Amino acid sequence: MSKVLIIGAGGVGGVVTHKCAQLADVFTDIILASRTEAKCKKIAAQLKRPIRTAQVDADNVPELTALLEKEKPSLVINVALPYQDLHIMDACLNAGIHYMDTANYEPPEEAKFEYSWQWAYQDKFEQAGLMALLGSGFDPGVTNVYTAYLKKHYFDEIHELDIIDCNAGDHGQPFATNFNPEINIREVTANGRYWQDGQWVETPPLSIKDTYDFPEGIGPKNMYLMYHEELESITKHFPEIKRARFWMTFGDAYLKHLEVLENVGMTGIEPVIYNGVEIVPLQFLKAVLPDPSSLGPLTKGRTCIGCVAKGIKDGKERIMYIYNICDHEACYEEVQSQAISYTTGVPAMIGAKMMLEGKWMKAGVWNMEQFDPDPFMEDLNSYGLPWTVVELKNTGLAS
Repeated sequence: MSKVLIIGAGGVGGVVTHKCAQLADVFTDIILASRTEAKCKKIAAQLKRPIRTAQVDADNVPELTALLEKEKPSLVINVALPYQDLHIMDACLNAGIHYMDTANYEPPEEAKFEYSWQWAYQDKFEQAGLMALLGSGFDPGVTNVYTAYLKKHYFDEIHELDIIDCNAGDHGQPFATNFNPEINIREVTANGRYWQDGQWVETPPLSIKDTYDFPEGIGPKNMYLMYHEELESITKHFPEIKRARFWMTFGDAYLKHLEVLENVGMTGIEPVIYNGVEIVPLQFLKAVLPDPSSLGPLTKGRTCIGCVAKGIKDGKERIMYIYNICDHEACYEEVQSQAISYTTGVPAMIGAKMMLEGKWMKAGVWNMEQFDPDPFMEDLNSYGLPWTVVELKNTGLAS
């Protein structure tokens, strides 16, 4: 059906490539590109069908534009770093190619991520007759679609939304991050923020804690309030929501290591001079931490990510919980990746499939919840991320 160019050969890029390669009738030609082509070739060698690889610097707009004009893919699947989103969008506009990503833009010099920079491209993409789909991962991504699905089928209005993300897996390492360490640590050490009665409430990092009893035998886990980008788009597109929060679980050992690293300055993003060379402490830390892609064969246990929504249906209050549980070892057996990359990579493939099949195709810049959730939800069940929806008597949150 279509040629796609995947940019990024990390853990998520590997999963996206594996999953696209499984659907030869949809993704008829796949090119995997990265700054380091050797990483692309390593992923390509794992596949049962041939794909092509390329070397490209995604920060170099003319270089990327030239590659797109040469290959003429129908779609670019951006699973590179969030810092590169705008460069890749510019190249897509230059070459007349549809675009999608899994995480919103973040400037490299500031730990701040929001949709304003990408939403500003709305007119450019619309006038070019091109589509940009933002945040087609799990959170953001599936959580946005979950919210739209609950609103369509279970609520007249959603008044409270809690997105809860639990990784109950164990990789056995003293300290490691399950996705890009630089992005992960910037995210975790940033101030928390939640939506309350039409405005944002900011909190110190990881200062609000709750415990949730996760389903299907995972059990009680401590989780902490954070800011996550889907809160921005969901509260915009579902304005009846009075409160929206995002929670993520962390083990005590992870938090203690992070506290020490932060106290000694290793999580800083301001450059420092060492032996006459300018380095960014967090980037150096990334270089010495385990590569997330190496954690696949080591990680055991499960993830559980979902949405707890409270609202009104036919004049009566109700609470619904929709979630996915994903097994780390099963993911590695299928695509040689742990579940964190899997739960991001599978929705990226499905989002691309929605666009290429014309089920989600509209010129402009869009978030996931702005489209009909039903075909995406069907594909989650078909391609490795089955979901469960249950009605609750209470939210299960103390606060």
